[in-house]
Amino acid sequence: LLLAKKLTIVTTCGMVTDIVEEVVAAAADVNGLMGSGVDPHLYKPTRDDVIALAEADVIFYSGLMLEGRMADTFARMSRKGKKVYAVTELLDESYLMEPEEFEGHWDPHVWNDVSAWKKATEMVAIAMAEVDPANKETYIANSRAYIAELVDLDAYVKKTIATIPENQRYLITAHDAFGYFSRAYDIEVRSVQGVSTSSAAGVDDINRLVDFIVTNEIDAIFVENITSDKGLKAVVEGCAARGH
Repeated sequence: LLLAKKLTIVTTCGMVTDIVEEVVAAAADVNGLMGSGVDPHLYKPTRDDVIALAEADVIFYSGLMLEGRMADTFARMSRKGKKVYAVTELLDESYLMEPEEFEGHWDPHVWNDVSAWKKATEMVAIAMAEVDPANKETYIANSRAYIAELVDLDAYVKKTIATIPENQRYLITAHDAFGYFSRAYDIEVRSVQGVSTSSAAGVDDINRLVDFIVTNEIDAIFVENITSDKGLKAVVEGCAARGH
């Protein structure tokens, strides 16, 4: 007997790849286009990526314009009959945030709120059950198991952040991609850059952040792996010059 060929799934960013791999496990082959440390906002698909997308049985992407112009490619493929899904499809508009900087577009960084990523995991299971009904029960069971882990993670984050004194409960980082995290876990975010990694930080932005850190005696800064650390280095140097 010939064994049934596994479905080939292509995903975009690492966050999406993670949940798809959890849901499909060994039932399908998953190929992530973007590795860790890659900025999905600015990513430009290679020739090999285009071929992989064309040959895939299923495509999962984040959506909410996280992948920038690649969204147009996904829309065209969907119209031609390709199975293409945004993992954020189940999120209600009332949940989504619209920063001033993104006027007319939603903030796409929803995975920073674990409750939203539970919905994304559920979306993957629904899509896979539709594409591959023979393995429906596997996808549903895997998604439920992973969602249970996410529930525990959500509780852990809330408990841990609650231990930080309120007067120091700030997240200092390079790029303000943490609006959902801030709202979900009651922690204010201050950053050098705005929501988009394409925005630039000026001297005034850096000086304001230095003033804030020194005044509030904040001891930790979190560096991202997809943005330049030049701005944060200037912040650290500014704090050191003021004895902090």
